[in-house]
Amino acid sequence: MESQMNANQQALAWLAEYRSPGASAAHLLCDRHDSDAIAFTLVEPDLSFDSMTWAQLADESRRMATVLAARGVRRGDRVPVLLGKRRALVVTLLGLWRLGAVHVPLFTAFATGAIELRTEGSGATMVVTDASQRDKVDPISAVTVLDVDDLVAESATAEPLAESVAIGGDETLVQLYTSGTTGKPKGVPVPLFCLASFQTYLHYSLDVSADDVFWNAADPGWAYGLYYALLAPMVAGRTSLLLNQGFTPESTVDVIAKFGVTNFAAAPTIYRAMRAGADLDGITLRRASSAGEPLTPDIVSWGVDNLGCEVRDHYGQTELGMVIGNHWHPELAEPLKTGSMGQAMPGFTGGIVEGQIALDVKASPLLWFSGYDAAPEKTAERFTDDGAWYLTADTGRVDEEGYFSFTSRDDDVILAAGYRIGPFDVESVLAGHSAVNEVAVVGRPDPEGIRGEVVEAFVVLAAGVEPTEDLETELKNLVRDQYSKHAYPRTVHFVESLPKTPSGKIQRFILRR
Repeated sequence: MESQMNANQQALAWLAEYRSPGASAAHLLCDRHDSDAIAFTLVEPDLSFDSMTWAQLADESRRMATVLAARGVRRGDRVPVLLGKRRALVVTLLGLWRLGAVHVPLFTAFATGAIELRTEGSGATMVVTDASQRDKVDPISAVTVLDVDDLVAESATAEPLAESVAIGGDETLVQLYTSGTTGKPKGVPVPLFCLASFQTYLHYSLDVSADDVFWNAADPGWAYGLYYALLAPMVAGRTSLLLNQGFTPESTVDVIAKFGVTNFAAAPTIYRAMRAGADLDGITLRRASSAGEPLTPDIVSWGVDNLGCEVRDHYGQTELGMVIGNHWHPELAEPLKTGSMGQAMPGFTGGIVEGQIALDVKASPLLWFSGYDAAPEKTAERFTDDGAWYLTADTGRVDEEGYFSFTSRDDDVILAAGYRIGPFDVESVLAGHSAVNEVAVVGRPDPEGIRGEVVEAFVVLAAGVEPTEDLETELKNLVRDQYSKHAYPRTVHFVESLPKTPSGKIQRFILRR
């Protein structure tokens, strides 16, 4: 109890500092740190690397700010940035924030349509990108395209910006868009004081220490990567590793081995791929964490045997950052409970309201979401009528010790013969079978018109396993015997892959079609 109180007090201290009217993003994210310490380790696909100090980041971003200002960037402007995980990305973002501009993240796997939705939705008039991505942006007639390599070359001889804009803690730092798992992506304004929440997660849930080699493998085009591979390490003054390429199991293991990564965070998809096809000899982690999708229990035990530590599940949303977790910090660490994503993070108080995982607004001082951009009706859906609770639209449970368990997105609940079935519960059972690499469960209309919906499973098999009628029957019986007779899948589809958003979340609405 005392440790929890101390953690809450620390979180509130960060909040008070970062929410002040004079708060400056450039100061909090860079200028106050030890100038000689390493800010980022930037790794190329061939594993060559470059280390950037806080002094270098400060100087290069000040020069970049001068160049961006000359191109017309002003305080409050929304500026989408479409770049890989390279040095110019970090320099450009901090250059924008020095001017008081707002970063609109874009993911390099986006096609033109997704980019246009975010540029038009944010009211942006210019986009920063490079030659590898330009063909996606050029068809968008309403924006000016700035080539980052031209900006970098110009900034080499530019005068550094003399004084960075202090926007204050309540002003917008980032305008991010939801992943579109359940519908059209929505704009989420992220205020500067969100940094208090992000640092609390880095410190207490991930337990990133000064001695760690920390790597969050998520892409900064999405919330988990932007919040916790860039912003959280920057505000805390911790070194963060960025790999300038997409994910493969082999490259992930190679980076962990070469750079001696001790604290690793990634989506469940990455852990499953590593389990299916990577040589993990010699890999030993101090901390391993998962977020973005529910973590099935089989990955937790696999981590103990293959990574040197259990994989701890954490929960959050684009609108919230991370708010619930199996915290790693020794002051808050508790034994894992099977199927649970942990307890509320310091600075947050949660419960179950209207069947959904919810946050008590008054009792959650680190809660920073105030509404979607220009979408009051969608915003209203996120709060109870009296405004007292934020509703996640995720159904779940909480026990007497405050451990939360996820069951499904509210849209994904399966209504079968009067029962409400959470896909995650069924998926957890199926994922424990040695033949299963990945699985998604959805509800489909009952062809007999009796049960309302029936459960159907889509299974990606482990390497070398052949689909058979016997295996389908075995998987059905596994759910029937280990979970519930009413929830077993009436059909098991063996598929090559599951439809996912670019951030790795399963798109169950596509499977329901």
